[in-house]
Amino acid sequence: MSEWKRYVIEIGMGIDQHGQDSTKASIKAVKDAISRVCAVGLLELFGLDFEKDVKVEALIGVPYPEKVDIEKVCEAIPLKCEKAITVVSGGLSGPGIILEEFGDKTNEILIALAFITVYVRRESI
Repeated sequence: MSEWKRYVIEIGMGIDQHGQDSTKASIKAVKDAISRVCAVGLLELFGLDFEKDVKVEALIGVPYPEKVDIEKVCEAIPLKCEKAITVVSGGLSGPGIILEEFGDKTNEILIALAFITVYVRRESI
């Protein structure tokens, strides 16, 4: 049986300034982190098949984690590979202003933090 090995660790931050949407903040955090990962090395240097040899785990801290749509967050990871998303209470919430035109229900600004780990099969590298 092959063993998974950590290849990349990256951190991202996402903010929802209006609408108080934990999912939007989480998606932005994942996109921020994953945007700094260059997957070309995985393909060209190691000849990996993303669907078989790569998996991505995301640990997200955000206010109101129970409101996060995990499927939508998974879609923010553009790689066709195994994905695991864990959402926990965390991040930050701070005071902003209420603009009803932008869908605000409160004056909260939500901040999510994402910790992304990309794994590859050990026998592949």
